[in-house]
Amino acid sequence: MALSKEEILQAIEEMKVIELHELVEAIKEKFNVTAAMPVAAVAAAPAGGAAAPAEEEKNEFDIILTGFDAAQKIALIKEVRAVSGLGLKEAKDAVEKGGETIKSGVSKEEAAAIKKQLEAAGGKVEVK
Repeated sequence: MALSKEEILQAIEEMKVIELHELVEAIKEKFNVTAAMPVAAVAAAPAGGAAAPAEEEKNEFDIILTGFDAAQKIALIKEVRAVSGLGLKEAKDAVEKGGETIKSGVSKEEAAAIKKQLEAAGGKVEVK
């Protein structure tokens, strides 16, 4: 029996970030595709004749934990461990210290998913 789109989306919505990452990698491998988007080859030159520097879209982001809700500290530590792979002590220290980079060099989509996950666990997150 085939799953409906709604059932697939529901299953994806309930996955953790690491599970989503593994799913994306499996899809790439299974269907021999990449998530890379083609870059526009030609940019319009300004009227003055001088070439304007092309704005480069940032493709790697850092997740920084800037604060947390004290009532949800334990849940946040668990999420930080799940997202970053840190041990219990390191995750606890990162949460309590604040301003710590939880994960770096992630894609925009993964950064958004991690931010949502950490904020749901009571964290205040900044993506740079």
